[in-house]
Amino acid sequence: MTIQEQLKILKRGVVDIISENELADKLARAEKENRPLVVKAGFDPTAPDIHLGHTVLLRKLRQFQDCGHEVNFLIGDFTARIGDPSGRSQTRKALSEEEVQENAKTYKKQVGKILDLEKTRIIFNSEWFNRMSLAQMMGLCMHVTVSQMVAREDFRKRLDNKQDVSILEFMYPILQGYDSVFLKSDVEIGGTDQLFNLLMGRELQRDFKQEPQVVLTMPLLEGIDGVNKMSKSLGNYIAINDQPSDFFGRIMSISDSLMLKYYTLLTDEDIEDVKKIHPKEAKLRLAETVCAQYHSREIAVRAREEFERVFSARELPEDMPVTALTGSRGVVDIILDSGLCKSKNEARRLIRQGAVDFNGERVLEENKIIDQSGILKVGSRRFLKIEKNS
Repeated sequence: MTIQEQLKILKRGVVDIISENELADKLARAEKENRPLVVKAGFDPTAPDIHLGHTVLLRKLRQFQDCGHEVNFLIGDFTARIGDPSGRSQTRKALSEEEVQENAKTYKKQVGKILDLEKTRIIFNSEWFNRMSLAQMMGLCMHVTVSQMVAREDFRKRLDNKQDVSILEFMYPILQGYDSVFLKSDVEIGGTDQLFNLLMGRELQRDFKQEPQVVLTMPLLEGIDGVNKMSKSLGNYIAINDQPSDFFGRIMSISDSLMLKYYTLLTDEDIEDVKKIHPKEAKLRLAETVCAQYHSREIAVRAREEFERVFSARELPEDMPVTALTGSRGVVDIILDSGLCKSKNEARRLIRQGAVDFNGERVLEENKIIDQSGILKVGSRRFLKIEKNS
């Protein structure tokens, strides 16, 4: 590809490029010297599932791979023990080493659905930070001032509101910046909430007499609530390992106003062509396209057929789970044990919202007892067939 062809691909969906001229220069030199650029993105394994919000960065990394460049997929197993303070209103709970390692294992399995693993270096930053002495760590801190840190917006807001900011949190952007020094990265990609940390990498590279990396920021993908950044803690996420029917249905639940953003960040579809399609068909195509990326085209087609049959023809799904009922049980316990909800509080909330029905009748009481066979529906996409033992 020519430099302009690469730039067209790499700029899609990007919010900030610091700077585009530097990126063009790096691409030109890489071509002249017949070497790939070193492209880095860091992921803290704070939860086991990779969701569509994470894939925004992963897809950009894949685009760099397709342009012939080297991707460093950095698992921040060391920095995850501190916790990224970006955008947070309070100190984040530190994870144990055991929690971090368990989550990191699942990351390595999942990223292969997007990245070409043969062209990917999967690296853990404990590799260099575990070897760093206290004297070296103190020397690293000498490159950053307190005034730089308190100028950071989320720290400043917390201090203005008389909320604590720990010294440990100051360390996070310093360590993330040093990752770029150690890896000699040419480009680093992150979300818009990561801009301070990414720029710290540029500053430290200058101090260590390296050419500063180009910074690319990607938009934060709103979750299915249409308001907040997709987040496991908020429950508004779509995990790439979700069951196909759930995956498809969750994408269909996003607002029409978010649809083009999902197309831009999660697919390679031509946006002008998408705008010519009826919104309902466009959303079905979006769900099918993204589902096919993480399952298969055949599975995605089946998920679409199932969705249209259940929600357009008002029929029941063919593959709904079945549970046996002996005697009688509370509806909340049945919902929880069958996996239709992740907690009793969620089940009770859905009942209060009128989102649970049994045999076509809305369940109005949280303590309702089920004592017969029937179909339990939770929300718009979750079904359970209950078979009463004789």
